[in-house]
Amino acid sequence: MKKPKYLLLSIILLSAILLGACNLPTGNGNTDDAAATSIAATAEAVFTHAAETAIVSLPSATTAPEITLTATNTLMPTIPPATATNTPIPCNRGSFVKDVTYPDGTEVNAGTAFTKTWRIKNNGSCTWNSSYVLLFDSGDQMGAPATSPITTGTVAPGATIDISVDLVAPSDPKSYQGNFKLRSSDNIVFGINADGQGPFWVKVVVPAPTATPGVPTLPPPVAAADLPLIGASSGMVGSDGAVHSPTNAGDSSTNTGIQGFFTFDTSTLPVGITIDSVSLNVPSHDILGDPFGNLGCLRMYADNYGALDGSDYVTGAVSGALARWCDEVQLTAATDIPEIKNYIQTHLGTSSLQFRIQFNDLETNGDDVGDVVRLGNETSLRVVYH
Repeated sequence: MKKPKYLLLSIILLSAILLGACNLPTGNGNTDDAAATSIAATAEAVFTHAAETAIVSLPSATTAPEITLTATNTLMPTIPPATATNTPIPCNRGSFVKDVTYPDGTEVNAGTAFTKTWRIKNNGSCTWNSSYVLLFDSGDQMGAPATSPITTGTVAPGATIDISVDLVAPSDPKSYQGNFKLRSSDNIVFGINADGQGPFWVKVVVPAPTATPGVPTLPPPVAAADLPLIGASSGMVGSDGAVHSPTNAGDSSTNTGIQGFFTFDTSTLPVGITIDSVSLNVPSHDILGDPFGNLGCLRMYADNYGALDGSDYVTGAVSGALARWCDEVQLTAATDIPEIKNYIQTHLGTSSLQFRIQFNDLETNGDDVGDVVRLGNETSLRVVYH
């Protein structure tokens, strides 16, 4: 560094001048004053130079280091995650799984009887039981009953069930679609899809008939009819002569035998038709106790009882049954009953037909427990004819 060196040199020079001044010879006063003045001027010049040198030679100010601003991570406000809202599962709701029979667009010849089957999943939170029914909703009915049972047991949530309905293809060649829903035991109508309101359907095509030269075309079956109960003359009679409106059969907790009586409206059947099949439809039935296990088989008889009264109860062994069901599965199977078919065929033209049902093996088993089949007022006879 040169600046400290210049400063030191100036100090040494100044010291030498002062020392020299002290050793100068003294003369007269004027000479002394002149010498002193010269020395002072010289010293002033030296000091001035030294000062200037010192000022000029001062080290320059050190440049302050730049302050580097370090980015600070700013904490973003924490947004709480969205809380999922659990949507309650409806009690009654189904979902379509597949067409077991007759997929959409299947050709079915005019007048052909066929059975459509869907596989439906119980997609709700309630268990379906034997009181749940298949319900015709809209579109082309094709001889479908207004209602029919879907199961004789239970269908738990998440389980699937095959639901079937017997149909007859119409006579006109074109496409047909019938829409169906379900109805719960408390009369709530529901279907499929997320909202439980969509129908499931049968969609078939009746093709134009192909004529074979020389072979006559036979008329196909043209219709199916459900013969409803006439409630005013239907009900039950106990072995004690008591008459009640429900159509039940079995025995009571007082060991009273019970027989059911049905009047079916046959006025809609045209005269001159040929009946192809007749089946019993019991969409609102239920079972109390174990009537089939304790009382035997339930039988159905033709019985022109007229107005229902206590004298219509029949005691003892009876023959000539037109139908017989020995368990609940047989009762709800809706199979053809040839004897009833023949009976109706021979009585076409009447406005109504009457029947009686009873457990013929035992009127009561005497155990003080009610064993009853309750068929309900929606019982009907389904007739397919041409």
